[in-house]
Amino acid sequence: MAGIGFELRKLLQKDSYFGLFQAYTYAGIISSGPWVLSIIGILFVGFISLGVVYPRMQIVQFQVSVTYLIMSSLILTGFIQLGFTRFIADSLFRKLDKQVLSNFGGVLLLVTTVGGVFGMAAIYLFFHGVSLQYRLLMLSCFVMLCAIWVATIFMSGMKQYKEIVVLFAIGYSVTVAGAVLLRGYGLEGLLLGFGIGHFVLLFGMIIMILRAFPMEGTVVSFEYLRPGAMYTSLIWAGFLYNMAVWADKLMFWYYPDTSQLIIGPLRASLIYDLPIFLAYLAIIPGMAVFLVRIETDFVEYYEKFYDAVREGGSLDHIMNMRDNMLFTVQQGLFEIVKIQAITVLLVFVLGERLLDWLGISSLYLPLLYVDVVAAGLQVVLLGILNVFFYLDKRRIVVWLCVLFLIANVSLTSLSLYLGASYYGYGFALSLLITVLVGMHLLSRKLDLLEYETFMLQ
Repeated sequence: MAGIGFELRKLLQKDSYFGLFQAYTYAGIISSGPWVLSIIGILFVGFISLGVVYPRMQIVQFQVSVTYLIMSSLILTGFIQLGFTRFIADSLFRKLDKQVLSNFGGVLLLVTTVGGVFGMAAIYLFFHGVSLQYRLLMLSCFVMLCAIWVATIFMSGMKQYKEIVVLFAIGYSVTVAGAVLLRGYGLEGLLLGFGIGHFVLLFGMIIMILRAFPMEGTVVSFEYLRPGAMYTSLIWAGFLYNMAVWADKLMFWYYPDTSQLIIGPLRASLIYDLPIFLAYLAIIPGMAVFLVRIETDFVEYYEKFYDAVREGGSLDHIMNMRDNMLFTVQQGLFEIVKIQAITVLLVFVLGERLLDWLGISSLYLPLLYVDVVAAGLQVVLLGILNVFFYLDKRRIVVWLCVLFLIANVSLTSLSLYLGASYYGYGFALSLLITVLVGMHLLSRKLDLLEYETFMLQ
């Protein structure tokens, strides 16, 4: 998210409640807009298909298929997202603009090829008894989503945040329109509408990237694959984080007592999926606070600290900037916790009414409460990881992701063994453990920051 702070600071400089409101609204849209649009789009497709698509089970099959497409494409591209973005950032810093577009072409070719191979293998091995049209649509959508995640993070690295939100809005508008027009063809029609919308989204992203970096010389280059071109730690961090986030969902999907078969090999957990979905919508305020506080106050003192180091500032000034960095990190994380605590309280008070309004059984309430707390902790973890990335402590990020993954798998297994009263606690406790360890490590690193900055060079 480096660079978004400039926009937020402009809004905060207005020194008014309206400017503050604008800053938080902008941060909320930038941080949460794409995935909120995708969630609302898929839900709306299901809603408008009621009474038209028969049997109704095909609507559930569509939504579950899309969930698996998103999950699997995120995990697969997790290997390349962070490492490639850092490679591009380093290339731009070294004024090697000419190699940016060709390497983007190379990573796009790599991702679509690998995605195509994995997709075809999965379809051949597991998707027996479903229509050929469904299998081909799943394969094409999977490959497109792999390309979209790479293009999205590439555009984020180019600081084109507004364009990303606009393109997602256009893409999912086309998805909904396509689903409306094609819903008479059932499951395959809904998937085709989804595919058309994402083709428009990917095409728009490629056009924006070509406008930013005109074509010069080689179309496809693989310099990012050279030994040392990408940091191994970032490659593993991207994969492990995505794997850790989805681990508990996968376990609930394939545990017999908590899941049911939907289509082909795809399973879903009705008892777990609805509460975790609602909980993730509740983190929008926390994401907005996270972005405003980390990308304005923290980054301001971060830049002043390293400017003082590079320009030979006095030790008193350097340590003062370090202390301010530490204070802003503490305040930023505290504000995220405070806002998410308010959100949790609101869910506790209004949760039953919300479920009644959505037509969902109140039996889901206990799990919803646990998942809202877990989702809030995930925002805090994102804040901690973001600060570590700024400090270039990539190995710590990897170990935190490993801890998150191991804890989530272990504690979710325990919760499944103990029974329904403990569902959701595995995910929440794994995040709590990772957040506490992350805070301890972050405090230690910030205390030793000026020592490590000078003595480890």
